[in-house]
Amino acid sequence: MNAPANASGNARDAILKSVRDALRRDPLDATQVAALDARVPRHTRPAHDEDLVTRFMRKFESRAGTVERVASRDALPAAVEAYRLAHRLPQRAAVGAALKDLAWPEGWLIHHEAAGITEALAVSPALCGIAETGSLMLASGPDSPTTHNFVPDDHVVVLEATRIVDHFEDAWDLLRARPQGMPRATNIISGPSRTADVEQTIQLGAHGPRRVHVILVG
Repeated sequence: MNAPANASGNARDAILKSVRDALRRDPLDATQVAALDARVPRHTRPAHDEDLVTRFMRKFESRAGTVERVASRDALPAAVEAYRLAHRLPQRAAVGAALKDLAWPEGWLIHHEAAGITEALAVSPALCGIAETGSLMLASGPDSPTTHNFVPDDHVVVLEATRIVDHFEDAWDLLRARPQGMPRATNIISGPSRTADVEQTIQLGAHGPRRVHVILVG
């Protein structure tokens, strides 16, 4: 039996209710909650004067990631096909279910399940982009298996330009506001997997994709 998407939130509420009951206290009203929230210090956030899209692209590309921009979602299949041809990949991909409505090229084998050990290419929707560091935030779920982010050598990530936020704190706000609640796992991706464990030489693809390509929509 699957747990509901907001199971973690329900458990937290139940624990806090037990504490309040033990202390014989009623739930806080909106004014009290607002007063407590106002006491939480805001972290220092790096200042910059760049356009968010420009900064995201510059930061992401500085770490061996690649970015291209298309006008609309309808252009995504052609962009992914061009990427596949450029890297001589098979006509198969693990695609996030949120993208299943797109008209994928004829002859492609598309599936929306977890990525298997032989998977060469995955295409995933991002929850948002973070301009501060040029990072992607991806939330796991039935429509977006985490294996898509780690198993294939090539990972194409679809990002709406309107979903690029300024700082990490803004991204966490978007994550918490999701109608389906908090995901089981959240991945923040800032480029291809890399390591320098052997002779301090950078090797891509050590623990995940060798190439991460962002298709920016809009």
